[in-house]
Amino acid sequence: MKRASVSLLSRLTLPRPKTLTPLLSRDYVSDASPSSSSLHSSAHHLKPCPKTRGLLIKSRFLVNPSRNIDTLVEFQPPPISSRQRKLREKSQLEDALESADTVAETLKVFEEMEASFDERDLGLPALKVGLQLDQEGDDPQKTLAFATRALELLDRDDNKNSFYVSMALQLIGSVSYRLKRFSDSLGYLSRANRMLVGLEEEGTANVEDIMPLRHAVLLELANVKTAIGRREEALENLRTCLEIKGVILDKDSKEFGVANRDLADAYVAVLNFKEALPFALKALEIHQNGLGNNSVEVAHDRRLLGVIYSGLEEHEKALEQNELSQKVLKNWGLTADLLRAEIDAANMQIALGKYDEAIGTLKGIVQQTEKDSENRALVFISMSKALSSQDKFPDAKKCLEIARGVLEKKERVSPVEVAEAYSEIAMQYENMNEFENAIYLLKRTLSLIEKLPQEQHSEGSVCARIGWLLLLTGRVTQAIPFLETAAERLKESFGPKHFGVGYIYNNLGSAYMELDRTQSAAQMFAVAKDIMDAALGPHHADSIESCQNLSKAYAAMKNYGLAIEFQQRVVDAWESHGINAKDELEEARQLLEELEMKALTGSTSQLPRKALPLPSA
Repeated sequence: MKRASVSLLSRLTLPRPKTLTPLLSRDYVSDASPSSSSLHSSAHHLKPCPKTRGLLIKSRFLVNPSRNIDTLVEFQPPPISSRQRKLREKSQLEDALESADTVAETLKVFEEMEASFDERDLGLPALKVGLQLDQEGDDPQKTLAFATRALELLDRDDNKNSFYVSMALQLIGSVSYRLKRFSDSLGYLSRANRMLVGLEEEGTANVEDIMPLRHAVLLELANVKTAIGRREEALENLRTCLEIKGVILDKDSKEFGVANRDLADAYVAVLNFKEALPFALKALEIHQNGLGNNSVEVAHDRRLLGVIYSGLEEHEKALEQNELSQKVLKNWGLTADLLRAEIDAANMQIALGKYDEAIGTLKGIVQQTEKDSENRALVFISMSKALSSQDKFPDAKKCLEIARGVLEKKERVSPVEVAEAYSEIAMQYENMNEFENAIYLLKRTLSLIEKLPQEQHSEGSVCARIGWLLLLTGRVTQAIPFLETAAERLKESFGPKHFGVGYIYNNLGSAYMELDRTQSAAQMFAVAKDIMDAALGPHHADSIESCQNLSKAYAAMKNYGLAIEFQQRVVDAWESHGINAKDELEEARQLLEELEMKALTGSTSQLPRKALPLPSA
């Protein structure tokens, strides 16, 4: 992504001080001191002009009076004050800073400015240097030093430099992000955003200047929030970015189409395919109208649409978009993009149950890949998926072993990509009931991503899967720490009411039930039910299951009053599904009858008929 500072640099012009300037042009000012200047110094004479012939200087004549008649008298320009000279030097340095082409030139001019300027006047020059350093991108620490100095100098006057303060905050936030100081970055960028919103509301700055800067700030905020797993908030920032681009750009422009596609891609990253679809379709519409069906942008739009339709399980539409994308990519000779599109197509064929066709496609692709390339590993992972779907497990496992051999060599170079591939391989081992291999690979995945702060959301998902597999294989006490970590990470990433958090609490409840810690189990199931109801609705199958689990927990505690209450809710929820849930409804009613019987003959030492308080989520 192009750094925002590149575009902001062109917008930063050093303002001139509102002071009187010398009336004499610098071309006519002698380098000599006034005491040593001479009227006979031809280099500084004013050239005669016919209109000035006959001018006399009445106060003083030359030695020979006869030569004074009809003679032009040449003036020595009046001496300039030290204050004027200093202003002139400052102006020259400001011009030099504006025209400096290289970082070396910029730094040299700034050193000269430090000798001539008061410290309080160096705020904007320091910001200018910081922006140019950031544009080069070679020394983030030096960039940060200049940006911090600029902020300290510009932030002294109340609201007088708010726009430039915002620029400095954006620069510090951007550099901090690249240095993986996410907390610092978030603080600086959030303040910049608040200041720019205030400037826009007050109308004290040009909106045409504010909007590009605010777009840069929001884009960086989205990057930071994505890095720390706060993806839902990042999406809100990206939506606002798109709104700003809709004002700045022509809505039929290629750039606005790309902005729509970027937002769709961001929704795909969080598996929100429904929200992604309209933005991807808008991008396609803009690029088709402006660039034609054979443009690279249209090919990228169609490939993304293929992924989105796959996520929506509309696999025929997905394959159609993918094939159209491949034609254009092939025409343009974009081999790398074409290879990935072909792998996508094979996965779509697998989703449609066209396993032999997918295997044929993948055999053709593998011939195009290099021996130790990541693409080769991806091909064998997809090949394994097709083979395991045909119950050809030995062949599928061989493919996974080949993929693992390639990926192991790439762990240091591409840790995120390798972690994603390991996670996919682990999923396939799960499907083949190879749980130990799955757990091993997921733990290896965790070792890669837990070192990367920007992969916090992935860490939560991987911990959840490890915890579930350990629970499935009877290692309950080992499962609980992974599930607890998963809950915390995913709450930080997606918010406390995300359905994924609900599933983890449901598994935690099951773990506590296995350990006969029924009170803790009931609390976990209650949290799960609360989240599921909010995220999915009370009649969703998973919400009903969490309610059923809560009923079972209270029954295990012999609190039949609450057990019956929640079991009745289960019955009501399945009744709303009609004939499609006939078996589930019958089972729910049977459990309700059993609870009612136990309530009639049950223990007199029942717990109070109040639900347990929820733990702090």
